[in-house]
Amino acid sequence: MTSFPDYDQYDGIGLAKLVKNGNISSLEICEEAIRRAENLNPKLNAIITTMYDFAREDAKRPNKDARFGGVPFLLKDVHHALKGFTMSSGSELLRNYVPGYDAEIVSRFKKAGLIILGKTNTPEFKLSYVTEPKSFGPTRNPWNLDYSCGGSSGGSASAVASGIVPFASATDEGGSIRVPASYCGLFGLKPSRGRNPIGPDFDEEWDGMSHSHVVSRSVRDSAAILDAVSGFEYGAPYGIVEKERPFIEEVNTEPGRLKIAFHMKPAYGKNVNPECRKAVEQTCTLLENLGHVVEEAAPDYREEAVALNWWIILIGNEAALVDRLIQEYGMSMVRNNLELPNIALYSIGKELKVLDFVKAKRSWRQLGVVMDRMLNTYDMVLTPTLGEPPVAVGSQQPNNKDRFSMKLISSFVGKLILSSRNRTYSILEELTQNTMKEQMPFTLIANITGQPAMSVPLYWSKDGLPCGVQFIGRYGGEAKLLRLAGQLEKAQPWSGRKPRILSEMKTNSSL
Repeated sequence: MTSFPDYDQYDGIGLAKLVKNGNISSLEICEEAIRRAENLNPKLNAIITTMYDFAREDAKRPNKDARFGGVPFLLKDVHHALKGFTMSSGSELLRNYVPGYDAEIVSRFKKAGLIILGKTNTPEFKLSYVTEPKSFGPTRNPWNLDYSCGGSSGGSASAVASGIVPFASATDEGGSIRVPASYCGLFGLKPSRGRNPIGPDFDEEWDGMSHSHVVSRSVRDSAAILDAVSGFEYGAPYGIVEKERPFIEEVNTEPGRLKIAFHMKPAYGKNVNPECRKAVEQTCTLLENLGHVVEEAAPDYREEAVALNWWIILIGNEAALVDRLIQEYGMSMVRNNLELPNIALYSIGKELKVLDFVKAKRSWRQLGVVMDRMLNTYDMVLTPTLGEPPVAVGSQQPNNKDRFSMKLISSFVGKLILSSRNRTYSILEELTQNTMKEQMPFTLIANITGQPAMSVPLYWSKDGLPCGVQFIGRYGGEAKLLRLAGQLEKAQPWSGRKPRILSEMKTNSSL
């Protein structure tokens, strides 16, 4: 079978059009995606479960009338369950777990005509800004293999950026769509809470912090798949106002003259990296050239307090998850197979009080009010997606001191230490600072409030690494974000940029 060298020049909508018009078969496109995966994945480690024969069978009978009929696709290996195929959640403990159902969003992906090729790498239980699970190893950035692809949807982002698929599934609990989109030079939209389905188990995924969608190379693919998967879901704990018209129509609609606030507030005594500042500054200039009003203004909240309360809710949910796994597999199996940070978080979480949880949730409501008031004055808020450019693979792993502390917290001595509320909060504050001080908590704001937010790839560092910028919109305001994203994509296209690994592979005639 001949290759399709122009495959990566098309987005998902473009590929579906080729299939629908009979210019190429779905099977030929599927084979090209598999060929690229087999060539690129050994260096990237983006795909951890292959389903190539399954994909080939589906590709023989594509639904050409569906929006993405015959288009290759990958699923993040957590939450997005596919009946009959393993879903590890990045954990050695669950490496052989096979769900007996399709997640609702996966059912909708399939109805959209997507051909599922496999599952992508993710940190254990999605709990990291980088994708380096102990069980499966690190996923690397296509722009430079020495660097991380971000997390937690890092495997998906790496596969999309390298041209294996035009877009792939992703989830976002504190930035897990936007972070890897920023790292890998992709468009990453986190929808509003309640926009996309979370069932069928309806565990709220971290009290509503978790959102599901995709990372993509084009804005229109993200908008079109949002049309395909969003909408009412029976039994879901959250609802949302319906869209006024298809999101795909918003991409080519002029956004009008927007009033946009921007800020780059420091946190934990650390300023935003100069490269990420340049990304925002150049974006401000671009916005002004497009006729928008841009003003420096920051919401009235303390980043440190916001991040601490985010961590309290996250740790409470993590403790509940690990407790369920202990009930199912036993303490010995869990301790021997879960990564040390997650055992430590469980130890902290089970000692937190109901009072801590309720107070943190109340702070969320207050933050929602703050952001809503700001968006009465401004159409959206612009920030760096992250406080620094992509980090090197392995640089975020716990050092010996951290590992000793985690082991101590997880021991009998740790239970005594955590019996003191003051000591527990001291540990929490140190944990929050260590996690956030480099990345900074720009992305998690929208997870707390449920607002839509997007990372847009408008800047590459002097080292050739992407640094995204984030826009946060009003709750339910995906349409306005997509209008602006479409305008920015036309004004400063990013699809022509190709990562190093792809150019090297083509030079070596591997593709």
